[in-house]
Amino acid sequence: MKIFALFVLLICSMNASAQSLFSESERQKVVDFWKAPDRYDIALPAEAAQKGPWQVRLTPEGSVWLLKYQVATGRGGAPPTTDPTSSPKTNVGVAGWKEWVLAKVACDRWFAQTLVDSANAHYVETTIRKPFETSKPLKKPATGEKPALIPEPPALGTIPTSLMLAVGSPPSLANAVIVKEHTIKFDEGDSYVYRDNVNFSPTYGYYRFPQGVAHEGTPLVDEERNNLFKAAGLSETEQHVMQKVSKLEGSFDAVNTYDTGYVSIGFIQFASLLDGKQSLSSVLMQEKRANLPEFEKDFRRFGIDVSTLGVMTVLDPATGKELDGTDAVLKIVDEKRLVAVFQKAGKLSSAFRIAQIMVAKSTYWAGEDPIEITLNGSKLTGKISDVIKSEAGLATLFDRKVNRGTINPFPDVLLAIMKKNNLKTVADACKFEKEIVTQLKYRVDFLADKDLTQPGMTVAEVIPPALDPPPPPPFR
Repeated sequence: MKIFALFVLLICSMNASAQSLFSESERQKVVDFWKAPDRYDIALPAEAAQKGPWQVRLTPEGSVWLLKYQVATGRGGAPPTTDPTSSPKTNVGVAGWKEWVLAKVACDRWFAQTLVDSANAHYVETTIRKPFETSKPLKKPATGEKPALIPEPPALGTIPTSLMLAVGSPPSLANAVIVKEHTIKFDEGDSYVYRDNVNFSPTYGYYRFPQGVAHEGTPLVDEERNNLFKAAGLSETEQHVMQKVSKLEGSFDAVNTYDTGYVSIGFIQFASLLDGKQSLSSVLMQEKRANLPEFEKDFRRFGIDVSTLGVMTVLDPATGKELDGTDAVLKIVDEKRLVAVFQKAGKLSSAFRIAQIMVAKSTYWAGEDPIEITLNGSKLTGKISDVIKSEAGLATLFDRKVNRGTINPFPDVLLAIMKKNNLKTVADACKFEKEIVTQLKYRVDFLADKDLTQPGMTVAEVIPPALDPPPPPPFR
């Protein structure tokens, strides 16, 4: 029995060794790189010297509750930019909910502001004005003490019973935090700066990690961007559509580690999710297979890799410990040094950018997706391009697939249109493309975009874009 147990342990040890992506010497080399002087610095933002380091922020647990509230009001499939307290789809059982939630937000933010004002005043007094005096511990402001910035809101009433039953008792929706600035420097002379505790709308429903950071990236000039799309083999239509949707997400060097995507990178925010096996891993795999020397330069030398099974793997910059899957994802969320590696690659590596474009095409382009519906007892089949032919329509579906992972409710909308107009084949529905796309609008109304072909239009009929395009929207 003991011999068998030892044999099992030996086999497990051999498997573990075979699965390791980094040798001992490679691990040590990565650790040595990251521990170099001035490689990584954490400090307070410059303005903290005058104002203090404390600020009011939405709490992650409060954001989770707000998303549950949004779902309970019938808007669970709304875009992430949707305000959870906006008008619900149904009034059934939600009387007084919005008013109470907004009052809760106001009360929690006022209380957090009192803590911020007191803590910052104490910090400035003891750290800036009297740096050599013994500091007193921070304390809760005295009863009746009011913040300098906002008036005290009315007392919060009891939570509506129906809201309590539907969503549960809410945690605090705001608190006082110290915002820190993280600077990462590389040997090539480039550096990257992040601030944690990202500031959001007081009712944002997708905030999860206070240690997370974000950068929306640097837009490329037209020629550079067009060359990348051509190198990735995209058609003119695919290029137009992806460029439009990417404005809602970020540039090739965009990074985000604060929300429900866990680690989101690139021009359409390829996400790791919790398991580290999703679209971001596909991008890493694409570059690794297509250009191994560039992948080594962009990622492996800094301790980031992906297994043959498509599982993201990283080395802990401090210890060299190899982590994969969920452990790797959570380490990236915590480690701004690893986040900076992704931003550096997105900013400087054509290989990584092209990999992003190719995975966007293979994963999110809906044109060739199959259609299967049952109409009057008969099964009808086709593909999306049989029905959706305009760039505006394809952009609408691309937007949904990028942000939601699906083009639903496309089949239901198509079926309803076909029944309404007594159509016999899927291809017949192309005559009603505009009506279908109207019902599928998600984050943006691409039917109003004059730079894209519209249902019934040809490319030659598109109005040329303005010489000075508008700036991208704020990072989501």
